[in-house]
Amino acid sequence: MVLEDVEVGEPGPGQARVRHHACGLNYIDVYHRSGLYPLTMPSGIGQEGAGVVEAVGPGVTQVKPGDRVAYAGGAVGAYAEVRLMAADRLVNLPDGLSFEQGAAMMLQGMTAQYLLKRTYKVQPGDTILIHAAAGGVGLIVCQWAKALGATVIGTVGSDEKAALAKAHGCDHAIVYTRENFTQRVKEITGSALLPVVYDSIGKDTFVGSLDCLRPLGLMVSFGNASGPVPPIDLSMLVSRGSLFLTRPTLVTYTAKREDLVATAKDLFDIVLSGKVKIEVLQRYALKDVVQAHRDLEARKTTGSTVLVP
Repeated sequence: MVLEDVEVGEPGPGQARVRHHACGLNYIDVYHRSGLYPLTMPSGIGQEGAGVVEAVGPGVTQVKPGDRVAYAGGAVGAYAEVRLMAADRLVNLPDGLSFEQGAAMMLQGMTAQYLLKRTYKVQPGDTILIHAAAGGVGLIVCQWAKALGATVIGTVGSDEKAALAKAHGCDHAIVYTRENFTQRVKEITGSALLPVVYDSIGKDTFVGSLDCLRPLGLMVSFGNASGPVPPIDLSMLVSRGSLFLTRPTLVTYTAKREDLVATAKDLFDIVLSGKVKIEVLQRYALKDVVQAHRDLEARKTTGSTVLVP
């Protein structure tokens, strides 16, 4: 990755020009950079940002110059000082939220929203498992699920990350480097197992996650931090009790603008209520993005990270 000076120009029909105050760093950026999710090269990178609308093109009604906005998804290219993008992918950022919070919360927070509210509707009394509980999505899921009345089990890589997850609503933090998470889930639940597992790790945890589910449970595979899940034999779902398996993405859940706006509003409301706190735990200058990616892949980061232009 290298920084280049380019002419941004005026927005075309349906576009807005946004000057970023902060850009989000997410694991999907690693997938794009590595080629796991192929891009047409050469390409920008990054899917999340927050800033101010400088100008709008013909036909734009969703935002106007001067608006504070945030976004996640759409065309890649958020690692930038200024960019053009589709105006219908922007949402207005409430005054009570900072640009850094906006850049740190949109992708991870809206992912948490659809996981907990739509993919599987978490109910009071449910016990759930979230892998990478001290990560960006993980910390939000822990807090939000707790607010919904769930008992939260999370996996983490160290005692320090366990303490962080517990401080954000995780009831049982399993340090996977020394504990078998499947066995611990059985112990915690008295062998009752779980209605849902949220797994962003992929290859290394997939089978163990299936073993945490009770009959008719739902396996939600929403990431590949350890590598993509290899092809599976569907009889794996049969033998464990007619399990359900889904591979959701934020793009699908927010494809319609009304769904995007509703998802973002639900996220903004829970954060403004104080029940979910968005804490930016790492900041990098945009020019230091290579180091940011190295740290992210080495699992040196916790919670949310932003790049500052």
